[in-house]
Amino acid sequence: MATNIYAFLLSSIAGLSTLIGFLFIFIKKDRDSIISKALGFASGVMFTISIIDLIPNSFLLVIKDYNFIYALFLIIMAFFIGIIISSIINKKVEKTSKNGLKLYKLGIITMVVIMMHNIPEGIATFITTTNNTKLGIILTIAIALHNIPEGISISIPIYYSTNNKLKAFLYTLISGMSEPLGAIISYLFLSRFVNDTILGIIYSIIAGMMINISINELYKEAADYNKKNTGLYFIIGAFIMILNHLLFG
Repeated sequence: MATNIYAFLLSSIAGLSTLIGFLFIFIKKDRDSIISKALGFASGVMFTISIIDLIPNSFLLVIKDYNFIYALFLIIMAFFIGIIISSIINKKVEKTSKNGLKLYKLGIITMVVIMMHNIPEGIATFITTTNNTKLGIILTIAIALHNIPEGISISIPIYYSTNNKLKAFLYTLISGMSEPLGAIISYLFLSRFVNDTILGIIYSIIAGMMINISINELYKEAADYNKKNTGLYFIIGAFIMILNHLLFG
C-alpha cells in the first residue's frame, strides 16, 4: 500500500512539473518573439521525444512478443494512426475554437495531445515505481524535465490568444493532472492486464500525434511570427531533450 502511494506521488510530481512551463507567460518581452521562441522550443522538444524516446521504446516493447518484421509493421501502422487522430482533432478543434483564433486552437490541440501522452507516462511511472523505487525516481526526473516545455507549449498560446492568465494556468494544470490520472487508471484497472505490445502501440500512436503537431502546428505557427527564432529554438529544444535522454534515458 505504501509503495502504491509513493508511486502515485511520483506520478503527480512528474505531471505537476508541467506548471513550471506556465511561469514563462510572466516573461515581459516582445509578444511575437516570445511566441516564436516558445513554440519553436516546444516543437523541438516534442519532435525529439518522439524520435529518441517514444518510437524506440515502442519497438523494444512490441518486439518482445513478435518478430522483427511484424513488430515494425505494428508500430508503423500505429504511428500513422496517431497522425490521422491528431489531424482529426485539429479539424474538430478548428471548427469550435474560440473566435476562430489560430493560436488558441493550437493551445487546445497541444493540450489534448499532451494529455494523451501523459496518461501512459503516468501508467509507466506507477508500474515502474511499484517494482523498482529507485528506477521510478529516475523516470520521474526525466519526465518532469520534458514536461516543463510541454507546459510552455500549452500556456503560451492560450495566454497570448486570450490574455487570460487563469485560463492558461487551468489548461496547463489539466494537462499535468493527466499524469496522476494515468497512475490511478493503472492502479484500478491496468497494472495486471496491460502488456508490452499494448503499451508499445500506445507509444507509437502518441509519437505520430506529437510529430504531426510539432511540425505541422507548433513549428509552422512559430515560423509565422519569426522564422529565424523558430529554427534556432527548435534546435535548442531538441538538444536539451537529447541531453536529458543521455543523462536519464
